[in-house]
Amino acid sequence: MTDIRPVFYVSDGTGITAETIGHSLLTQFTGFRFVTDRIAFIDNIEKAQEAVARIRVAGEHYQVRPIVISSFVDATLSAVVADSGAMMLDVFAPFIAPLERELNVSRQSRVGQAHGLVDFDTYHRRIDAMNFALSHDDGIAVSYDDADVILVAVSRAGKTPTCIYLALHYGIRAANYPLTDEDLKAEGLPARLRPHRRKLFGLTIDPERLQQIRRERRPNSSYSKLETCKREVATAEAMFRAERIPVFNTTHTSIEEISSKVLSTLGLQRGMF
Repeated sequence: MTDIRPVFYVSDGTGITAETIGHSLLTQFTGFRFVTDRIAFIDNIEKAQEAVARIRVAGEHYQVRPIVISSFVDATLSAVVADSGAMMLDVFAPFIAPLERELNVSRQSRVGQAHGLVDFDTYHRRIDAMNFALSHDDGIAVSYDDADVILVAVSRAGKTPTCIYLALHYGIRAANYPLTDEDLKAEGLPARLRPHRRKLFGLTIDPERLQQIRRERRPNSSYSKLETCKREVATAEAMFRAERIPVFNTTHTSIEEISSKVLSTLGLQRGMF
């Protein structure tokens, strides 16, 4: 039976840094089901105490010590959250002391200083890319002409989170197209994708893992049967091979790894800063 561990990404900012690093760490461990929650903008004692209460409830519910991956700038707030009894992992801790020694200066522990490092052209590009990803999700699109990449896969293979990650971190305009039963029964690429062949990137997944994911969404349905998952994955992979579309297996890889593969394979320019 898979062990369940509650994990909280907690920060006095957005929590995106803690979540990104934490997700990369958790993917290194198999045999667990990590139930994650992000608690952002914990910028005063009262909010920190509310976070402590949520973390303790999760520990009592699952009868296991929660894990907190934090990116606090304010050490006082971090100490309050530590009273939850959770295992605390500070994503900044391993780097602050070495940087202080190298730069010969102490850190300035003030929340919100990151805005001084922002390239606002890059920032706006990422916001536009996020809007694009959301408006071109699951085959919903007016046009793919402005897309940098179109992820193609069967349902629940990891298309949407990868598109959002590409947009948020790299400013990539990523659309995704879910292969339907009609698409899988037809010969060749779906008509809407043919003019954009050079932008296509296929995602695949082991049928057993796909079944687990679909069971959580629609238990006891034909959609989540192993036979359905095997058939859809096999047909999609055959299409990718026949059409010479690059493909990547998402079963045991993080969103960060999938995104990196997409960028390198298609030669897309990273907009991260």
